Amino acid sequence: MSEKPARGKGKKKSGDQSAVSWDPQRIRALREHMNMTQQELADELEVRQQTISEWETGLYTPRRSTQKYLTMVAERAGFPYQVDRKASVSTPEAERPEVQEGERS
Repeated sequence: MSEKPARGKGKKKSGDQSAVSWDPQRIRALREHMNMTQQELADELEVRQQTISEWETGLYTPRRSTQKYLTMVAERAGFPYQVDRKASVSTPEAERPEVQEGERS
């Protein structure tokens, strides 16, 4: 399965408002949340272990179909993330900044 280089990311369709941005940190966070090795996640996604490593280091990004599957796996595993509908990017709850009362605009 050949993957697309990270620098060659295409634009997202404007209609895809619930897309999850599967960046290297998010992929690793999902794998760790599921208590899996790279090999175990690779087996789940039917890719090579090297592919998982390349995603986690940012060398390549998952294809769109794989990103959709990653989202399904994340939902099934109860991986906490929130979709930012304005930017079509989701952020794991652990990475969201806390908003103090009175700081909201």
